[in-house]
Amino acid sequence: MTPQTTDPDPSTQPLDHALARTQGLDTLLRDLTDRAVQQVPGADACSVTVRRADRLMTLAGSTGLPSGLDLRQYENGSGPCVDAAETGSARYSPDLAAETRWPAYTEYALATGVRCVLALPLPVEGETGAALNLYGLEPDSLAQELDVARAFAERAADAVNEALRIEREGASAADVRTALLSRSVIDQAVGMLMARERIDAHRAMERLRRASQDRNVKLRDLCAQVVARASGGASHRGQ
Repeated sequence: MTPQTTDPDPSTQPLDHALARTQGLDTLLRDLTDRAVQQVPGADACSVTVRRADRLMTLAGSTGLPSGLDLRQYENGSGPCVDAAETGSARYSPDLAAETRWPAYTEYALATGVRCVLALPLPVEGETGAALNLYGLEPDSLAQELDVARAFAERAADAVNEALRIEREGASAADVRTALLSRSVIDQAVGMLMARERIDAHRAMERLRRASQDRNVKLRDLCAQVVARASGGASHRGQ
C-alpha cells in the first residue's frame, strides 16, 4: 500500500510546529490561543497571562476575545487568571452566575456573555507567574474535557518558554519589556474604550488607529495617553 502523503490538519499538529511556522512571540502566541479554541471542547475564547516587569499582562488573546476579560482582573488584583498565575494552582468556575469569589470581575464577565472560566497555571522560566485562560459561553462547558485542557496547557508552556527564549536571543531584555508593555497599554486603552462607548474590541481598535493617524501620533503613545487620563481620575478630566 502506498503511504499517504497529504499534510496533516494543522489544528492537530504539535504546538512546536507552530513555532517553526511563525515569526515572533506575538504571532506564535496568537496562533496558540486560536488553537486552544479549536482543540479544547467548550472553549470559545482563550488568552495567555504572564507577569512581566512586576505586572500581569495579556500577551495574546484568541480572535474575538474581549480585552476587558483579563484587564478587569489585573485592575482589581482578583480573578481566576490572577489567582492561577500567582498561586500556581488551577481555578475553575463552572458558572459565573453562581460565582462568589470575584464579584467585581464576575459582573463584567457575565455582561460579555461568558459563563464558564478555566485558568491553568503555566510554568514559564524566568517569570513569577503565567496562566492559560479558557472561556466558555455555556455553564460548565469546560467540565467534560478538563484533561484535554490541562494537556494543552502543558504543551502551551513548552511553546511559550521556547518563544521567550528565542525572543531573548534576538533582543535585549529592555527591548522585550518595552514591546510587551506597549502591547499591554494598547490592550488597556481598547478595554477602556469598549467600556465607555459600549463597542466591541474590533471597533475600539479601529477608532484608536484612526485617531493615531489623524493626530500623527504612534498608536502606543496615543493609548498611553488614554490610559493615563483614565487613571488620573478627576484631575485629568476635561483634558
